Amino acid sequence: MLRYVTTNEGKIAEAREYLDDVSALDFDCTEIQSDSLGAIAARGAREAHAHADEPVIVDDAGLFVDALSGFPGPYSSYVEDTVGIEGVGRLAERERDEGQDDRAVFRCVIAFCDGEEFAASPDPVDRGDRVSAAATGPTDGEAGDDNGGDSDASGPPVKLFEGAVRGRIVEPRGDGGFGYDPIFEHDGTTLAEMSTAEKNAISHRGRALAKFGEWYHERK
Repeated sequence: MLRYVTTNEGKIAEAREYLDDVSALDFDCTEIQSDSLGAIAARGAREAHAHADEPVIVDDAGLFVDALSGFPGPYSSYVEDTVGIEGVGRLAERERDEGQDDRAVFRCVIAFCDGEEFAASPDPVDRGDRVSAAATGPTDGEAGDDNGGDSDASGPPVKLFEGAVRGRIVEPRGDGGFGYDPIFEHDGTTLAEMSTAEKNAISHRGRALAKFGEWYHERK
């Protein structure tokens, strides 16, 4: 059984599109302060595995706005609660240069840990210094491309998989979705204007889950 650390049934439903045997695990991971989604998810995966003693996946996601140099990024949840999505939209409007577009990207990192080594499935990306990799997570060059790895001396190795979807920041539209969905437009439609099926088909989390699912089934 693979355990997904979440209490969001929507995430579980989406994960079951890519994984045969997955269930929710209600566990409150420590959310470290880091500029890297990978580092945050990896720490959570190690903690969750130590707690459950079962294979686990943990995700971390964020909205990265080009005009704000990638802000709010890993701090998206906190910024949503304190500034609000419309506040982020106004901030992006004020900060971007005249003539610059409103580009942004949603990113999600899935971290997997089962306490075992990954020698049978070596990383396709040469991460070099594995201890540094544990601290930083996937590099920009790996974002939305190959799956990275994570290892450090204080815990079991963690495998990282990233998904991303590009779009632009707009005035809020739509009544569906959650979080930043009303201000994130992809191919002319905000995520809040999409049906659940339409959103899942292009979502950053879905893309990360698809990469993980392919690797996980091969590993099994």
